[in-house]
Amino acid sequence: MPGCRRRTSVALLVALMASAGLAYAQFGRGLAELGFGEPVRFAPAQMPDANFTICRIMYTSVRREPNGGGWRTDFPYGEINLLIRLSELTKTPVSLNPSQRPNQWVVRLTDEELFNCPYTVASDVGTMGLSDAEAERLRLYLLKGGFLWVDDFWGTAAWVQWSREISRVLPPSEYPIEDVPLDDPLFSTQFLVTKVPQITNIQFWRGVRGTTTSERGPDSREAHLRGIRDTRGRLMVVMTHNTDVADSWEREGEDPAFFYQFSPDGYALGINVLLYAMTH
Repeated sequence: MPGCRRRTSVALLVALMASAGLAYAQFGRGLAELGFGEPVRFAPAQMPDANFTICRIMYTSVRREPNGGGWRTDFPYGEINLLIRLSELTKTPVSLNPSQRPNQWVVRLTDEELFNCPYTVASDVGTMGLSDAEAERLRLYLLKGGFLWVDDFWGTAAWVQWSREISRVLPPSEYPIEDVPLDDPLFSTQFLVTKVPQITNIQFWRGVRGTTTSERGPDSREAHLRGIRDTRGRLMVVMTHNTDVADSWEREGEDPAFFYQFSPDGYALGINVLLYAMTH
């Protein structure tokens, strides 16, 4: 298995280096070029085409986490770069704007446009607080076939906050949270993923000079991939806890060492989750 995993990682690294996306996200890009402060594009009443896109959930933060940015965490280049790689490494048609940049949207849970979104993401969800109306709408969206991936929340306090909020959406007596086993189809939809990668944000990684990937020390030593299934067994919520998978996409062009260490594993998991959501 280690040899197989190494071959998969090497093959993906070669594909990533050879693809056009690396030219889009060249090493050395500054923060101003990463889209910080970009205007929010809310999901439209009618999508511009039927091709695949991603909607980021806008939510209210009721607490703070170190280095957290609330709903804007990893926005927008986490989604943009993942969609670019999806279009390069699979045959999936991705929705593009007139400038040939992937369309990615922001949506509030109370917006009718939520139900136009085939796939939603949220980051730093250990700070999320939902109103009763938002919880009800998210429940309806998920049970009608929607998909949500939450990422980049670390440690016990963040897990307690998130699990409390999602339990208001999907009561655990009916929809329990489970650890997704490595033999689940999610981990082999396209690439063979044999562990949940622990990926730190690039600022933390630089600050500790790559000596650890656990942002909360002993309280976040192990990365988890957990999920909630509907009554037919479909994963409708995926949660990557104690890891920042989206930083391996968002920051792929800032530092070659960061790219080589984290981006192949991050993209392998990211593309697998996208393809799982599209086919289940």
